[in-house]
Amino acid sequence: QVQLVESGGGLVQAGGSLRLSCAASNNRFSITTMGWYRQAPGKQRELVATITSFGVTNYAASVKGRFTISRDNTKNTVYLQMNDLKSEDTAVYFCSVDDTFVNRYWGQGTQVTVSS
Repeated sequence: QVQLVESGGGLVQAGGSLRLSCAASNNRFSITTMGWYRQAPGKQRELVATITSFGVTNYAASVKGRFTISRDNTKNTVYLQMNDLKSEDTAVYFCSVDDTFVNRYWGQGTQVTVSS
């Protein structure tokens, strides 16, 4: 079973920055796409950004230009640099990892709170 350990969440003022990290371990198969999703209270989980093993990225329109996803394949780690944070970015952020057999694994979630 793949284990994902997230870090980097917290409380920040609007306009500030945070960097999330998610390290995958114990994967039996190769990791392909890595990503970040978020879920605000009373809302469904939504895509924030994904990155393929080739470095192709995809962003939600609401974060494009403010967030940057990256990965270090040698460490099986995905990052999310979040700049110019807004109150509407407040949510629990989950990392996701897909393997070559299209199994998806989820992190435990990390809280990001943006105060206005």
